[in-house]
Amino acid sequence: MAAAISNQFTTGPIHPMDALTPLVQHLREEDAAQVRRAWEFALTLYGSLKLSTGEAMTTHALGIAQILDAARADAPARASGVLFSAGSLLARPEEQLVENFGRDIGDIVLGVRKLARLGEQLRKTEHSRDPKEISQQIETLRKMLLAFATDIRVVLVRLASRLQTLRYFAQTKLPLPAGLARESLDLYAPLANRLGVWQIKWELEDLSYRFLEPEDYKRVARMLDQKRIEREAFIENTITEVRRLLSEAHIEADVSGRPKHIYSIVSKMRSKRVDFANLYDVRGLRVIVEDERTCYSALSIIHARWTPLQSEFDDYIARPKPNGYRSLHTVVQDETGRPFEVQIRTSEMHRFAEYGVAAHWRYKEKAGPAQDGYDDKIAWLRQLLAWKNEVTGSVVAEAEPDIQGKAESLLHRIEPANLLDDRIYVLTPQARVIELPTGATPVDFAYHVHTDLGHRCRGARVDGVMVPLTTVLKNGQTVEILATRTGGPSRDWLNMQHGYLQSQRSRAKVRQWFNALDQAETAMTGRALVEKLLQREGKTSVSHEELARKLDIESAEQMFIAIGKEELSLRQIEVALGLRQVVEADHDAITEDLITRRGLHAVHNKSGVLVVGVDALLTQLAKCCKPAPPDEIIGFVTRGKGVSIHRVDCRNFAALQKVNPERVIETQWGQRHDAVYPVDVLVIASDRQGLLRDISEVFSREKINVVGVNTESKKGIARMSFTAEVTDANQLKRALSLIAEVGGVQETRRK
Repeated sequence: MAAAISNQFTTGPIHPMDALTPLVQHLREEDAAQVRRAWEFALTLYGSLKLSTGEAMTTHALGIAQILDAARADAPARASGVLFSAGSLLARPEEQLVENFGRDIGDIVLGVRKLARLGEQLRKTEHSRDPKEISQQIETLRKMLLAFATDIRVVLVRLASRLQTLRYFAQTKLPLPAGLARESLDLYAPLANRLGVWQIKWELEDLSYRFLEPEDYKRVARMLDQKRIEREAFIENTITEVRRLLSEAHIEADVSGRPKHIYSIVSKMRSKRVDFANLYDVRGLRVIVEDERTCYSALSIIHARWTPLQSEFDDYIARPKPNGYRSLHTVVQDETGRPFEVQIRTSEMHRFAEYGVAAHWRYKEKAGPAQDGYDDKIAWLRQLLAWKNEVTGSVVAEAEPDIQGKAESLLHRIEPANLLDDRIYVLTPQARVIELPTGATPVDFAYHVHTDLGHRCRGARVDGVMVPLTTVLKNGQTVEILATRTGGPSRDWLNMQHGYLQSQRSRAKVRQWFNALDQAETAMTGRALVEKLLQREGKTSVSHEELARKLDIESAEQMFIAIGKEELSLRQIEVALGLRQVVEADHDAITEDLITRRGLHAVHNKSGVLVVGVDALLTQLAKCCKPAPPDEIIGFVTRGKGVSIHRVDCRNFAALQKVNPERVIETQWGQRHDAVYPVDVLVIASDRQGLLRDISEVFSREKINVVGVNTESKKGIARMSFTAEVTDANQLKRALSLIAEVGGVQETRRK
């Protein structure tokens, strides 16, 4: 890697000061002086040192400067490029760089060092993971690159450094270190594409492909060379014809042939499943005109002269690509049926197409520092809008290349800091990239790696240093969890004031653990009561499962839970076993009272339920079915806890009614308007980032309080259970219909 230094101090070429002169001659004098001063500093610092690749540091630095010059990067970016490895060599890099070159350049150089080290960590463990995991890591690493690089110039310098490394191996014909070509093709080339730096993107692709599949690369290169004379003659004649047609229409235009890139040719051959002879863009022209309106005028002239292929027309001016690229693309056929592609754009569109965001990096002479920083932030924001998958398509569509005109509306709708700071990316000791919400702690990290690791988490090391579990993690840190062999989470972790958990996903897993623990304790209590009864009655041979079936309960475990919650009485067990034919009257006084006192006035009570014929009777909503108005309800008289209110279709109620029909009592809802009722909601959806947030926003908009969340994701499908407090079932129905419209949701229903 560019920032990895060889332990062997072998001699490398030392470049003179004037080697940089051609690369700064078109800069302002003060800017050129800044780059020359960085070059002088670099020559002294690097000396004869070589990188781990074998390339001399001075040669690498000069190569970066050449690439950044071609990309029209500004002076601080070029100065940072030649200082690419200073952070690894200086004793106090931040202090010394800022002291010598200012905060701007110091931050860029240190950012480049972070990105280089990140790539090294990934390649160290790449061989130990399966291809699917590597692909996922690459995608997360792309986001992490941007999270580190809050200054676009950090990314530009890193791209230039990687391109120079590939150039070095291509020129020296040395074998490329394992993983570099694949990483360049899968990570850096797509990143260059996202930023619109086409010159770097195409060369990264071609060189990477040359190392990955040398035989295919040579085969396509030979096919291009064999048809070169014929193709060049065709292009030259077509250029002459296009110039004549546009001149007759009084349109000034620069018409030229379009360069061919081997990797793009191979990609189209594979994606379109066509051979080399049938590719459209092997023969291509580029037309650059004065303004946008003239683009469409030129298009109509070309379509009038040659037959267009309608399926191959793309209007990227009206609908720019996510990275801001704008141009008209069309494919037409000549009289012999030979297709060729024509790209039509303005000079500004062409400049952006070639240099991407670098084209929007304003020099100091064009604006004062405040305005310059504002424009730079907008240019960078525009790329983040295209890159970050949390941003909606409607906002991306507004991020047009004319960022000056759109800046205000974008900033009012989206706060740039949120786009840069809503997620962080940290590493496991094995260099796996973990994505977490901003403010996440080591406990959040542990739960994201594995639920069981989160439960057993007792300590953490961050970058090798022991830290409290409430420590807020930062981008790029390496986190190691210290865990016990057994155990569970602390209830303190659910207290927001203690600061153990930031992630809603982590809190849901802790709540789930305690819910399961409480249920297990309830089942244990119920089991003990049942076994004690069976032992007392000499029925220890009775099967628990068979006993549950007699009670019309699905399993013995559910029977134990019902006993533990006192939703099922031991007397009902006795009846099921035939130990009692009827329930004694002295234990059923309340039931008899209910039966005989029909017709008395109805009374409201705290639950909002109206019980017919009973004065001031305690009622409670059954936890098994969680009824809410206007559900049709029914009551069951429990022992010691008044009337339990169930939905009429509740399976637990059906089992209770079967055993003790005399305890059933008619009920209806009262007229309380301030009551809320807990209900359970199930949502099944395609798992994606931001899904829980989007669903929670629906509950929030509908003023529904969510008191419990449980999520589970398997094979890309998320099952999410919510316990929500509603005023009635109609409010819930409206919320369910809105949740069904959330992207990725497949099913939503009340449990």
